[in-house]
Amino acid sequence: MAPRWKSGDGRRRLLLLLCCCLLAFPCHAQVTNVSHRSDQAIHSFVGTYGINYGRIADNLPPPEDVVRLLKLARIRNVKIYDADHKVLDAFRGSGLNLVVAIPNEFLKDMAANPSKAMDWLNENVQPYYPSTRIVGITVGNEVLGGGDTGLAEALVGAVVNVHDALRMLRLDRKIELSTPHSEAVFANSYPPSACVFRDDLMVYLRPLLDFFSKTGAPFYVNAYPFLAYMSDPSHIDINYALFKPNSGIVDPKTNLHYDNMFEAQLDAAYFALEAAGYPGMEVRVAETGWASAGDATEAGAGMADAITYNRNLRKRLFLRKGTPYRPERVAKAYIFALFNENLKPGPTTERHFGLFKPDGSVSINIGLKGLVPSSAPPPPSSLMALFQARGWIVRYSAALLPCTLIFLALAT
Repeated sequence: MAPRWKSGDGRRRLLLLLCCCLLAFPCHAQVTNVSHRSDQAIHSFVGTYGINYGRIADNLPPPEDVVRLLKLARIRNVKIYDADHKVLDAFRGSGLNLVVAIPNEFLKDMAANPSKAMDWLNENVQPYYPSTRIVGITVGNEVLGGGDTGLAEALVGAVVNVHDALRMLRLDRKIELSTPHSEAVFANSYPPSACVFRDDLMVYLRPLLDFFSKTGAPFYVNAYPFLAYMSDPSHIDINYALFKPNSGIVDPKTNLHYDNMFEAQLDAAYFALEAAGYPGMEVRVAETGWASAGDATEAGAGMADAITYNRNLRKRLFLRKGTPYRPERVAKAYIFALFNENLKPGPTTERHFGLFKPDGSVSINIGLKGLVPSSAPPPPSSLMALFQARGWIVRYSAALLPCTLIFLALAT
């Protein structure tokens, strides 16, 4: 039954008419302003799961498609090994966190000449930030323990000069500076409590750790249970490396129990930092993964184990918990890698760490969505229009609600 209007309700009818006009011409300006706020804090790592986007290949999809793939897979933290401008352009406005890298070949020049660091930032960061969410810069990769003394000597100087340049640009509190290490920086890592840094590397590590302890940067390590197993398959239980049920190990000094090697490797780094005098520094994993194919001499390489490791690692990270020795420090890791890279030199494993194939379909199936299903045509372009329409419906419904309440009030 239609409501009966009381006499003298002209103002109420005018309000209802105005509300209907607002519905006919929805305003989008307010939504746009909220979604592009510039004062929101940028975090260097959102959640616990990230991925390395390596591109040593000649068959990968364009960066724009990679951004779409990352969004479909709901991966928000991405690390690349350079500062390719096509990638930086593709990430504009994506909302994805991107860590860029200064390759090793630039470090000596940057250490010797501070202007080189500023030149690099002016070319590779300033034109893109903040629309491209560059949240971190890695200075070199696995420099220490690699045998190049000159490069090791340049690392600290390059880090300091890049940081000084960031400070001059007022970006030092917005972009995290770090450098990833291989496990070659450790003298030993078993049991975890016995792990210490190599004495011959402390001349480089000490000033580096001093600097990062002042800036609050984490210690990044490339931790690969796969490589540990492959180097000694007769003494390492593969179930321990794959997060599968096993008896685990007990550290004789701490009596801490480890049922997977990933956590043991993390805690080994924590023990090494503590022994060196940096007990408060966070450890994050810059790379970890498992090869889906390899040579006959590469034990453990294969699709089944690659699926098991990556699935179980993802489940472990999503628990958002710490390690036995640092339970308060939530474990965070970048997975290696987004794609198989067909031009990487070395043994077969080097070219088979990717979660996705070059066409964007799934390679290692851990439950992520690809650009296209395997051996299937790409989704219709109308799908995006549907998502956009759904978003408009949500905004329209939000505008409709207060008007509905007004109408109900007028009807009573």
